[in-house]
Amino acid sequence: MNWGMMMAEDDMELDQLFAQARSARPDLPDDLAVRILTDAETVRLDRLKPAAPERSVWARILDGIGGWQSMGGLVAASAAGVWIGFAAPDFLPDPATILYPQDTSFVVADLGLDTTFLEDAE
Repeated sequence: MNWGMMMAEDDMELDQLFAQARSARPDLPDDLAVRILTDAETVRLDRLKPAAPERSVWARILDGIGGWQSMGGLVAASAAGVWIGFAAPDFLPDPATILYPQDTSFVVADLGLDTTFLEDAE
């Protein structure tokens, strides 16, 4: 048997089946048609609504950190950190002397200020 001939016959049968399937389209069920049209109308009405105004950058940042309550906590913690940095308790080391240790009288003398008040007043 000739394979080319069999393939040609199979192709013709397949074309006939496709033509038959195209001509015999099933009807769309009524409930499916209603659901499709309802969904299309919902989408159309959503597109007609005015767009929400764009939120500012600060409002989005505020929402990102948790709102005004979180912002209040951050402000309180920052203020406490600044206060501890300027008026550190005696048991905490002074960060300035850790970073740049030197004699304070040397610093005052370098400024060219009158240092006679530092001498013993006897």
